[in-house]
Amino acid sequence: MTAERPNSVSRLRASDADREAVVDQLREAAAEGRIDLDELDTRLGQALVAKTYAELTPLTADLGPAPQDAGKPLVLKGGIHGAVRTGRWKVPAHIDVDGGMGGARLDFTRTDCRLREIELEVNGQMGGVRIIIPAGWAAETDEVDPGLGGFKDRTTDERLPGTPLIRVTGTAGMGGVVIRHPNVWERWKLRRALRRALRRSKSF
Repeated sequence: MTAERPNSVSRLRASDADREAVVDQLREAAAEGRIDLDELDTRLGQALVAKTYAELTPLTADLGPAPQDAGKPLVLKGGIHGAVRTGRWKVPAHIDVDGGMGGARLDFTRTDCRLREIELEVNGQMGGVRIIIPAGWAAETDEVDPGLGGFKDRTTDERLPGTPLIRVTGTAGMGGVVIRHPNVWERWKLRRALRRALRRSKSF
């Protein structure tokens, strides 16, 4: 058996978004009757104090990914006033994002996505496109044309097992395209959302 590398994904520190995703999956499993309420309470407590992916992964390992179809392709167009897709939304296997004049922003940090791969085609046009993915997700961006606005991939190479790989293609246009993980302010908002989710879990 190959020894685990010191910098392997399992040793990485888990984020608030990672803990929230586990909480959501546990609540869903309890609602479906796959775990009982005592198990739910125990696992939620462990999820709350988990500091690494190695501590989080076993909490849902026996649940497995729920079947999920590819869904209808999503088309997001910035137009004149801009367009944003954020919060909790169903992620399909194929997404087209057009920055238009007003720009487009696609935020995956609060989605519960269990697809293996997501095909994301971008066209920055004038307004540009901004993409935010959770820590632990990975992006493949070699096929993006930087255009005049430029393309910036600020994500890490580390990918948590069971998370999607986002394959980004297209052009940055004049407005540019950026893909990154949450910044400090966004992480703070995720922590606040996690606390709310935990309060809901305790009243479940």
